[in-house]
This record gives sequence, C-alpha cells and structure tokens, in this order.
Amino acid sequence: MDIQTRFDLIKSVGIETVTDEELMSLLENNNSPVVYDGFEPSGLAHLPVGIYRPLLLKNLLDANVKFKLLIADTYAWINDKMGGDIDKIRAVGLYFTEVWKAAGVPITDTPAPGKVCAIWHYDGFVSSPQYWKKVFLVARNHNEARTKRALTIAGRKEDEVRQTAQLFYPSMQCADIFEMSDNPEEQPIIAQLGMDQRKANMLAREVADKCGFAKPVAIHHKMLFGLDGIQSASASDENTHNEAEMDKINDYKMSKSKPNSSIFIHDSTEQIKEKISKAYCPVKIVDGNPVVQYVQEIIFRKKKEFTIHRNAKFGGDVSYFAFEDFKRDYVDGKLHPMDVKSAVSFELDEMIAPIRKHFETDLRAKKLYEQVKGYSITR
Repeated sequence: MDIQTRFDLIKSVGIETVTDEELMSLLENNNSPVVYDGFEPSGLAHLPVGIYRPLLLKNLLDANVKFKLLIADTYAWINDKMGGDIDKIRAVGLYFTEVWKAAGVPITDTPAPGKVCAIWHYDGFVSSPQYWKKVFLVARNHNEARTKRALTIAGRKEDEVRQTAQLFYPSMQCADIFEMSDNPEEQPIIAQLGMDQRKANMLAREVADKCGFAKPVAIHHKMLFGLDGIQSASASDENTHNEAEMDKINDYKMSKSKPNSSIFIHDSTEQIKEKISKAYCPVKIVDGNPVVQYVQEIIFRKKKEFTIHRNAKFGGDVSYFAFEDFKRDYVDGKLHPMDVKSAVSFELDEMIAPIRKHFETDLRAKKLYEQVKGYSITR
C-alpha cells in the first residue's frame, strides 16, 4: 500500500489532524508507526466503545499501524470510577476487551502491524521508574493553571476536583504517549483520541521538546452525541477547536452514566428501536442531530449503501451511497425523521446483534457481563 493511501486511511478517522505535514513525514520514515488510544474501564459498553471505536480501528489497522489500546485502570481508580474499587475496575477492563474481540478487533499480547495490543496501565507502566521520570518531566514543564485547564480529559471541570490525585491525570496521560513509543526521543507516535481528549494531546505536543521527546501527531475523532442531541448546536460546533465550545460539546456526548440517552451493545432490538424513536431528530435540521450523526459516523463507515424503507405513497424505498446525498435530501425535507429513525435503528441493531449474541452464548463473556452489570456506575 502506498504512503498516500495509508495517509488517507489514517486521516479519515478524525476531524482534526495536527499536523498533516507531520503525519506524512512520519509515514515516510516509519512503515508501521505506533498509534494509541486509552479507555477508563467503567460500566457497560455503549455505541462509542462497542461499535464506533472498532470501525475507526479498521481504517487504522488497514494502514499497517501498530495499535496500542491502553486499558486505563490506574486512571479509573484515580477518577473514582466503580467506587474506586480496583478489582471491579479490572473486571470491567476484561469485559471491555471481550467486547472488542466480539466486534472483530484483532487483539494480541504484543504490538504488531495490523494488530491491536491491549496494555494494562497499572501493570505495564506504574511499576516502571522510567515511566514516573517521564511524568515528572512533563509536570516540571507546565504549570498548575495548564493542568487544571486540561482536567476535562478526565471528565471533570476545575471545580469538580475532589482529590489531589486527579491533578496528576494530565501529566500522566502525556507521559503515556512518550512511554508507548519504541524510541521516545526519536520516534513520534500517533495519539488518536476523541475530541474530548484533545487537551492532553496538545499538552504533550507543547512539552515534548522541553522534555527531549519526539512530538506526537494528534488525530481527533468526533464525539458521538447522546440521544438527546444538542438543540442549540450550530454547524461549526462539532468541529470547533475553541476550548469553551469543546467543553460544551463534551457535555452532550453519549455517556454510560446517562443510560436513557445511550445505546448499549446489550440492548435488545426493541430497546434500540424505542430509544431511537425518542431521539432528538428535528425536521430538516442536521446540526446537533444524533440520528443524522450516526448515519455519517457509523453507518457510512460500515457500509457503502444506506437504504430507507418507506411506504409507496411516501415515495417508496430510497438508497444512498454517500452521506452528502443523504444530508442534502434530509435538509430539503425529502426525508421524514421517523423513516430515517426506523432505518437507523435497523442498521444499528444489525451491527450490535453479533456482539449481543456473543455475550448471550459464550460462557466466559456471559459471566463477565453479569458481573459488570451488577456494578453501579459512578461518574
């Protein structure tokens, strides 16, 4: 595969690349660069974790990268997830890896091109003196105000910090980026995270030179809206790089702690249909519309054709082969929201069904699901 094709595949997963020139240079000098993302183990898997992330991973793996998926158990513990119970956090981490395997993600124990290596943060990093040296280097090269500005990466605002340990979060996350490089002084990695983690990536880029490390390339993907959407959204909101606007968008992302506004991989066909039927989806409006966003970010990433079934008196079935064509007809009022909702719920259920079945039939997966389901979700 030529470099331009690999560049296009990697870039296609995000709405922002920092920077295009650095990404191209990295690919020219490294046939299989390291790419990373991290997840705090918490609660049951929803659409962003179980469906969206695997779709993005497919493009990245097709580009021959070595993907390191960080199971951020240390962070979940610091952030008081699952009541700060590390045993529960680890159980959720095992459950998450089972979700990704069921979704077709090729998870391995060692980094390899075209594969995903799952790394437990506590086991892999916390016991390493070299890791903590990187944490201290990062912390020495930015101030308290910059740390507090970045706290939204932990799902906290500055006035929501309950423990001093939560202030370590930004410096640790930056150190993770450098720790995962095969040669941190010379080989940059690609930090491919959601827009809600942008502040951590930009902080890592700011301090890299001061710490003597290669500056990471940052690629940020959209945050999936919760079913309530954003009724005040404008066309520029989703793509904004303004920190205040980004924080507002992050407040509306699909969250496991808001189950009525989320779709989970264990939801039944009827539950998915009912939830989508109640989703915010105003006539002719696409900004802040979660149903339209799912068409763009999930359905058209998975399929080349999206068909909406309608009664003949309303125009009959219609198929789309590009999101822009669908969007144009929706804005023009040629598509009724209920017809779109019906089609979207069908497509989402088709994607979720194999994962749901795995957790119903595989004994190990079923046990993990029942265990995690019994835990209360803490924000």
